[in-house]
Amino acid sequence: MNIYVGNLPHSVSEEELREIFSEYGAVASVKLVKDRFSGQSKGFGFVEMPSNSEADQVIKALNKSIMHGRAIKVNQVQPQKKGRKNARRPRRY
Repeated sequence: MNIYVGNLPHSVSEEELREIFSEYGAVASVKLVKDRFSGQSKGFGFVEMPSNSEADQVIKALNKSIMHGRAIKVNQVQPQKKGRKNARRPRRY
């Protein structure tokens, strides 16, 4: 299951996230989203866990918990809907 982790402090590292989430089960991958130019964390990321039951436990345990003084958001990533809603609109001349 792919898990969204938001409102993270900019000082948190991928290793720290992996350590926290691995207390609840196996972690397949951790990806912090970083600014392309500065390399600084944008304050959110994704954690992938192979077991859905372990991922559900993590979500229940860590959602709205405090990390470095900030209440983090932890929830399941919802698949994007297909269609033109997110597609660029054609230019009008």
